[in-house]
Amino acid sequence: MTPPPRSARHPVRIVHLGLGAFHRAHQAWYTQRANERGGQGDGWGIAAFTGRSPEAARVLATQDAVYTLIERGPASDTATIVDALSTVADGGDTERWRAAVADPAVAVITLTVTEAGYRPSVEVLDADRASLVAGEGASTAPGRLVDGLRARRAAGVAGLAVVSCDNLPGNGEVAREAVLGLAGQVDPGLADWITSEVSFVSSMVDRITPATTDADRTAAAALTGYDDAAPVVTEPFSEWVLSGAFPAGRPDWEAVGAQFVDDIEPYERRKLWLLNAGHSLLAYRGLLRGHQTIAEAMADDDIAADLERLWAEARTELPFEDETLDAATAALRDRFGNARIEHTLAQIASDGSQKLGPRILDPLRSRLAAGRAPGEAQATALAAWALHLLGPDVRDPGAAALAETLRATPDDDAALAAGVLAALAPDLARESAVTDLIQNRIAQLRAGAITEPPLPTGAH
Repeated sequence: MTPPPRSARHPVRIVHLGLGAFHRAHQAWYTQRANERGGQGDGWGIAAFTGRSPEAARVLATQDAVYTLIERGPASDTATIVDALSTVADGGDTERWRAAVADPAVAVITLTVTEAGYRPSVEVLDADRASLVAGEGASTAPGRLVDGLRARRAAGVAGLAVVSCDNLPGNGEVAREAVLGLAGQVDPGLADWITSEVSFVSSMVDRITPATTDADRTAAAALTGYDDAAPVVTEPFSEWVLSGAFPAGRPDWEAVGAQFVDDIEPYERRKLWLLNAGHSLLAYRGLLRGHQTIAEAMADDDIAADLERLWAEARTELPFEDETLDAATAALRDRFGNARIEHTLAQIASDGSQKLGPRILDPLRSRLAAGRAPGEAQATALAAWALHLLGPDVRDPGAAALAETLRATPDDDAALAAGVLAALAPDLARESAVTDLIQNRIAQLRAGAITEPPLPTGAH
């Protein structure tokens, strides 16, 4: 069989950094559909660069950057051939990167580099700064943006929009601060030019995209008749909300479902407090009862009831009409129950020390500030995390010290509750209504937990 065929090659007007499955399931897919809706025309092609490993570019280059997108519904799969990527390249190819960003036709740079990509270590950032001062390339996302924008300025080309598409609140502002901070150390004049010419757009992105397997490659061939080494599997649902200016233009993404808003923060909170908080609750509750995936946890009536309570506790704190929130939670029930998307609890449970603050504690604080009682399901999520830290598979370097402390008194429910709040929310540590509720939920969870493998000796 031959690789998937290309129906069009649009001129490059978007440069993307972070050539992974999510970009290909989300921004590239939106761009493809916007191109199709606009007719044949010139369209918007994407020059996509890898973030770390060049492997994705190598594989896609062998099939002309065309790939199959499989939307995996609860009963069946559908396949779409995506050719929005006009070119693919190794992000470490400095000259090619500079030329792409400096191209006058390019109006947008999009990023999917994960939260860590915006905040590299001091040592790595220092190495990038020294390399950029010497006129050489960079290895980090902020460094590459500074290098590319420096080439654009040198070419006398006007500014563009940088659109962050990663899962962190205010991602456009995070990108702006990272780029301007580094640019100011490399060339203050460049930092001034970026300030005046380049916009940084924040966006809220949502589409579950599991890692591709050999079985997915077989499924792609069966669906299309083509031999695709790099298909992407994703859920039917997708969402994209953007806020910011596009000084050089952009695709007509809103024609295919994207939303453009003045204030993105409420949408970020809605996702964090409904979807992400729900994921954390399902993960920690589900693992305690021996489940492995989101769909398995969702099928557990006790856990599903806790999830409904969690959503009820959060929705009073969100500035949306009931109709909007009803639609959002209905979509989440369908998504979480889709057993054909294997979203593992162990993956979601990682790094809880970083995730639980914005997902669980912020809406809890909002309830307290409004004079409402702390949420029982919010306390349940924190209680389940405390018990998770007693277990053998804790993937959370930020909680290593806390886990060691909790394991010293694994039978003391009060100590577990106090330890969690002291570590995550010192401002709430003296709120007896919160600590008592977490303590009570720890005791109840111990009684109902089915653990595989069991909690360590000393834990109930």
